[in-house]
Amino acid sequence: MRIVVAPDKFKSCLSAGEVASAIAEGLRAAGASVGIDLCPMADGGEGTARAMVSATGGRLLRQRVTGPLPDMKVDAEFGFLGDGQTAVIEMAGASGLHLLRPEQRNPMNTTTYGTGELLIEAKRLGARHIILGIGGSATTDGGLGCIQACGGQICMEDGSQLTRPIVGRDVGRIGQVHLDNVFARDGAKLTVACDVSNPLTGPNGAAFVFGPQKGASPEEVIALDAALQRLARIVHAEDKATAPGAGAAGGLGFGLIAFLGAHLRSGIEVVTDAVRLRRRLEGSDLCITGEGRFDAQSLAGKTPVGVAKLCREMGVPCMVLAGSVDEQARAASGTLLAGIIAICELAGAGEDTFADAKVLLARAAAQLLRQGRWRNRPEA
Repeated sequence: MRIVVAPDKFKSCLSAGEVASAIAEGLRAAGASVGIDLCPMADGGEGTARAMVSATGGRLLRQRVTGPLPDMKVDAEFGFLGDGQTAVIEMAGASGLHLLRPEQRNPMNTTTYGTGELLIEAKRLGARHIILGIGGSATTDGGLGCIQACGGQICMEDGSQLTRPIVGRDVGRIGQVHLDNVFARDGAKLTVACDVSNPLTGPNGAAFVFGPQKGASPEEVIALDAALQRLARIVHAEDKATAPGAGAAGGLGFGLIAFLGAHLRSGIEVVTDAVRLRRRLEGSDLCITGEGRFDAQSLAGKTPVGVAKLCREMGVPCMVLAGSVDEQARAASGTLLAGIIAICELAGAGEDTFADAKVLLARAAAQLLRQGRWRNRPEA
């Protein structure tokens, strides 16, 4: 019997790799002859680099780069996949909201410059393909800080050249952007993992939807939206401003499309392709996926549902192990899943779902295997 174990992280508890290992421990305890393929997963957000590196036998690296504030330095993690030519980067590692204290959060003052530094470092190390996850940003600079770090020259409307990292409040005074696109020139490929469909501007755009979450006042939201509209106009990229995902990460999606020729794709699809999940599912008897909480957001395209859809296409039953389960989401998952187990329901006296997650995951996996709970699943 062959089982693919392809879970996401349990947020603030276990990494995807740790979840996969705990499930594997339970499977081995229940069936010594089981063949197990560990394939930690992610959907383009936090933990994507670690999950993909682990799943492909790659390597993790750290680089000191500019943080969300121009005078801030952070040690950002990124990785190379097992092929040695594909780099995976999380922009939040350099330009993420979590890097700032609450009083520091204001997209008028933040930059994506450090994200660009990571792109250039990955390219310097020989990456022919870079996968960039763009969730969790602290920024609304239209991606111009990133473009600066990648060699772009930012000229202000008064003709001066901006030499420091650009921040959100600068975007409304941009005159021109000049860029020698090192990615297009050298034939390198840039893929952006993005799970939001917001355009750059307007009521559903980067400033209005995400600006307040990053600390922008109502007046600043209006100013940032006007600045992004003007930016799209002066660089003659209004068509790209309406693309789904252009408003992601404070307009970084737009900047990557408009200036670096990036391709925006669903995060789970990017990860699925990169770890070759389809190939790994071939000939498998079962796939086990999971996440910390299975709820309505899961159904909107998070890792377990993305994995389950591929499993259904390939005729492989898919089980979900989750920390907790929303019953409405369980019902709404219908025949997509062979079953869902909430490990919180397996906790004994004195056990805690959070603190004892590894033990409970192993217990759930062993129970699943012994009982063969996926075999009598409803027909799709």
